[in-house]
Amino acid sequence: MKNIFKVTAVIAASALLAACGGGSADTGSDKGGSTGGKNAEKPLVWFNRQPSNSSTGELDMQALKFNDKTYYVGFDATQGAELQGKMVADYITANKDKIDRNGDGTVGYVLAIGDVGHNDSIARTRGVRKALGTGVENAGSIDSAAVGTNVDGSQKIVKDGEVAGLKVRELASQEMKNSAGATWDAATAGNAIATWSASFGDQIDVVISNNDGMGMAMFNGWSKAEKVPTFGYDANSDAVAAIAEGYGGTISQHADVQAYLTLRVLRNALDGVDIDTGIAKADAAGNVLTDKDYKYDEQTRSYYALNLAVTADNYKDFLDSTVIYEPVSKKLDAAKSPEKKVWLNIYNSADNFLGSTYQPLLEKYDDLLNLKVEYIAGDGQTESNITNRLGNPGAYDAFAINMVKTDNAASYTALLK
Repeated sequence: MKNIFKVTAVIAASALLAACGGGSADTGSDKGGSTGGKNAEKPLVWFNRQPSNSSTGELDMQALKFNDKTYYVGFDATQGAELQGKMVADYITANKDKIDRNGDGTVGYVLAIGDVGHNDSIARTRGVRKALGTGVENAGSIDSAAVGTNVDGSQKIVKDGEVAGLKVRELASQEMKNSAGATWDAATAGNAIATWSASFGDQIDVVISNNDGMGMAMFNGWSKAEKVPTFGYDANSDAVAAIAEGYGGTISQHADVQAYLTLRVLRNALDGVDIDTGIAKADAAGNVLTDKDYKYDEQTRSYYALNLAVTADNYKDFLDSTVIYEPVSKKLDAAKSPEKKVWLNIYNSADNFLGSTYQPLLEKYDDLLNLKVEYIAGDGQTESNITNRLGNPGAYDAFAINMVKTDNAASYTALLK
C-alpha cells in the first residue's frame, strides 16, 4: 500500500485564467503530448467532485476547460439517483403488507444528507423524493434542502407522497456535517439516528442515506437491531456484506470504471494518443469499455460511469468492491507507455468510499498503466491542507484533483503556472 501524506500548512491561492481547448473525445482531436514545459499545459483530471457552484450547481467551465488535456471523471449522478429512489420504492412495494411497523398508516423515512451543496448529494436527495412522491418543486427542480424534522407533515420543503397505495412521509433529514466542518460524516449520522430513534423511533420504517458510510453508521447504531431496512450509496464492501444482515441495498458507482478512467485519461494524454484509447476504442492490450459502462459528455469534457443497483438479489457479485474491471485489466507495454509521475489527491483521508474502494482501485490501475502516483490525503475541511503538497508541480507529469468543495478549482489551477 502506498503511503498517504497528511498535510497541515496553509497556503493562499488565487484564481488563474487559463486557455481552454476544444476537441472531441469521439474524433480523437484532443491529443496529449510531452509534458515537458509549462505546468498549465500538463494533463489534468478532476474526479469525484465536479467543478461547480455549490449553491446553484452551475458547472465551472473555466476549470473543466483549463487546458486541452483537462477532463472530469465521475459517475452519472442523475441516473444513480433515479436508481436509488427506485430501489427504495421497489422495496416498499414488495413489502407493503409489513413495511408500516407501527400500523399508523404512514411509511416514515429518515434521510441522511451528506453535503447539501454537493451536486451528487443534491441529485440523490431529489431522486429519493421523486421516487417516493415527497418532493416539492422549487425554481423548476425538486427542493433538496434538509427539512430538520417533519413528523407532523407540516414542513413545506417536502410533502406526503404515495407508493403502492401507502402514504409516505419524510420524518427527518439533515446535512451530516461535524463540528470541524467535515461533511458526509458517519459519526454525525450515527448521532442523528440516535436522536431520531429516541424521538420517534417506532414511526421510522425506512432509513435512507446518500452514502454507505453514513448508512452503515445508522445501520449499526440502530436500524440493524430494529430490523429497519437501510439504503445507501457507493456499494462499499461492508455495506454490500451487510445486505445479508438486513441492509436494504446500495448503489454501485461502478468505482472500478471510474478509477480506471481517472488514470486512463491521463495516460492517453501523456502518450499523445487518441483520448478514447482503451476506453471507447481497444488499445493494443485489448482494454476497452462499452456504452453500458460509461458515457461521455463532450460539451463538459466529462466521463461518467453508469451506476448499478445492489440488492439482496445480486449483492454476492459485489462483495469485493476493490476488484478491477476485467475488460480493462491488461497491463500496458512500458516501452510504448513509459512510467510517468502523477500527483493525485483525495479530499479526506477519512472518506469511506474514497479510502476503502476508490484508492485501492487506483493503486491497482496505476501499476497496469505504468503510472507512478503520489497519493495525497486531505482533512476534508480545507483546500489549503491539500494544496500545500503541490508546492513543486514541475516534479509531476500530470495531475488528478479531488477538491474538498466543488467551488474551489481555482485554488489548484492557480498553482499550475
